[in-house]
Amino acid sequence: MKSVKKLAAAFLSLALLAGCGPSINIDDNPSGGGNSGGSGGSGEASGKTLDYADGTVLRMATGYNSKKTGLSFDAETAGEGITLADGKTYNTGDLKPTWQEMENVLKIKIEDKYQGNSSTKEFEYWKERLSEVDIVSGTAALLTENGEAGSIVNIAEYLDSMPNFKAYLDKNPIVRLSITGNTDTGAIYFSPYFDGVNDIEKMPLMRVDWVKKLLDGDGEFKPSASKPLAAAVYQPYMPTSGKVEVDVVKADGSGAEKVTKDYDTAGNIVDKMNAAGSLDGAAAVNMLRKYIDEAYAGYYGTNRSDLFVGQNAAWDADELVALLRCVVANPQTLNGTDTIQGLFSREEDNNARRCDMFRFAGTLFGVRGLESRQDFLFVGTDGKLHDARQEVSTFEALERMNAMAKEGLISKAFVDMSTENTKTYLENDLGFMHYDYNQTQTIYNETILQKDQGEKYMAVMVPVARWYDGSNADGVYMHFTESWRSVKTDGWGISKAGVGSDTNKLNAALALIDFAYSPKGMVLLSYGPDAFIKTKGDGSYETFDFNGTQQPVISDATKKSLWELADGNYTNFARWYLGSTLSFVKNQAFEYQCTCDAGQEGAGNISKAIGLGVIKHPELGLASNSWYTSVPTVLPTTTVENSTINGYTELSQNFSSSKGDDSLLVQLIAKGYTDATMKDAKSTADTIANAWKGAQYLALKQDAWDRAVNFYNSHK
Repeated sequence: MKSVKKLAAAFLSLALLAGCGPSINIDDNPSGGGNSGGSGGSGEASGKTLDYADGTVLRMATGYNSKKTGLSFDAETAGEGITLADGKTYNTGDLKPTWQEMENVLKIKIEDKYQGNSSTKEFEYWKERLSEVDIVSGTAALLTENGEAGSIVNIAEYLDSMPNFKAYLDKNPIVRLSITGNTDTGAIYFSPYFDGVNDIEKMPLMRVDWVKKLLDGDGEFKPSASKPLAAAVYQPYMPTSGKVEVDVVKADGSGAEKVTKDYDTAGNIVDKMNAAGSLDGAAAVNMLRKYIDEAYAGYYGTNRSDLFVGQNAAWDADELVALLRCVVANPQTLNGTDTIQGLFSREEDNNARRCDMFRFAGTLFGVRGLESRQDFLFVGTDGKLHDARQEVSTFEALERMNAMAKEGLISKAFVDMSTENTKTYLENDLGFMHYDYNQTQTIYNETILQKDQGEKYMAVMVPVARWYDGSNADGVYMHFTESWRSVKTDGWGISKAGVGSDTNKLNAALALIDFAYSPKGMVLLSYGPDAFIKTKGDGSYETFDFNGTQQPVISDATKKSLWELADGNYTNFARWYLGSTLSFVKNQAFEYQCTCDAGQEGAGNISKAIGLGVIKHPELGLASNSWYTSVPTVLPTTTVENSTINGYTELSQNFSSSKGDDSLLVQLIAKGYTDATMKDAKSTADTIANAWKGAQYLALKQDAWDRAVNFYNSHK
């Protein structure tokens, strides 16, 4: 029987999570208000509706990156049946709680067609079989490209019947810019995914206790044993004379102040270590201690570790290299063995994780584009697009990273691409630092580190580097991160061949997307159903203040399951067991509740620095200084342009960030130059720009950027 389903008009009330992207204030949303009962067409505000029959089937080829992170339980996760915090037992093939609830809310039937691939490979699997699915995962670029080719539904045509999604885009015009696939029609071919918005994404993490052990206290460092430093390869990046003034947060977090790096008095620590010739770990530590005292005129006192791990940290690449030399040359003091790995990636044989090493290189050495939201693009001070792969400075930074590798400061497993990961390094006291997500990595403080013995792994301030933002011809020494959350590169699109002429399917698919951007939808797709949330006696949510909005508190049973099933890893727990955070808007309030004390401490220091303007970052809009403008996740390239770009195979094949692929940038860090045509920074940039068609690629992207800016300005 046909019935008309209309989402509650209250869903229109969207709010933004201050400083951390879109979220909701659910003070007036009792737990039963939207996650149970009532569904379908969401066009009340406009007078239009999305009508479809109860039980309409949606064939969904959607998930995150593997069988474990799909809509349904796989055999590995469900085992012989798994009972969750809602008291229900789930078996292999059952929809996860979030998607069972989605069926209830929207009165639809979900048929899970997900193959368990990455967004790229999932779409490629279905590309020639789109008539067999209704909603499909894909990269933003692939969905837009195929939308322009006529295979994916243009959601923009239905916005008047999607009040929640429309209201969200109206509040966030830069998001609209990021997902607009055609600036003539305003077409949108996918629903955007946000893993948090307008907040820092990845950050450096260090064994804080090791830094303190090496640098703090009175007198000389006198270990029972230490190792000789490797022959110096890395050369100074920072000045060797003069003074550099930088902004830092005050030690108590009460405001910002300036500190001076006095190279005239202290010299450059790398330059001094290199000139000293043969050094052992003890001598290196004492040299670094003396340098910190002199360069900062006693600012850090005997708590010299604060240069790296304090709220008022001001470390730079050279100081980090000096510290890494001290770490790897003092394993007997730090872990009681003969070896320590300095800088490492989360999974040394996984290209997707190894790419974090070149991203960190950008942060260390002031190179834009290595953490871009799209390919390696960034906006220059001239307002034009630039490609980091065609910039000499990129390869100079990678040369510096390779020098670190040659000194043994980057893990041997990274260089050799052997099977190691963060957990084993931290569990066995073998690794010092890496660049990654805060919550998922600092959780090891609770699971494998020995807190009672002072072991601590924590996010630390992003480094000071020289950035050429146009405000000074000689560059500006400042804290800056390009790792800034915006629309992610994945999304879900509606298959035009799949829904065909079936209005029921089309409207149900549109209603699902619209519901995802409603207040209750945002809760469901982050937290899971209400049974996983703490409620009051009247059935309303227990809430807490998170960056200015009231957010739900997870139930005690959920927190217990989080630790039992996923070792406290919020993202894994949500994706593996709840089926949430697979797309749409990931509410950071859930993750915050699952972050350990050390994780909250480090993130809090960084958050304070961002709030005080000490850490600069891209802006999710057209900034007055174009250098600070974040590149949209997708640019509106035409079908012809996409076809041309797809023909530039060297650019796609040699710069992949997928798990099983290769990246030239990673290989340059690990092995250095190995191709006769790419023997130094300039020849490498030239080869990519010319022989690999990088210049042609950039010209096409520039045309699309110009169209996007014009579109943005005409739709403010």
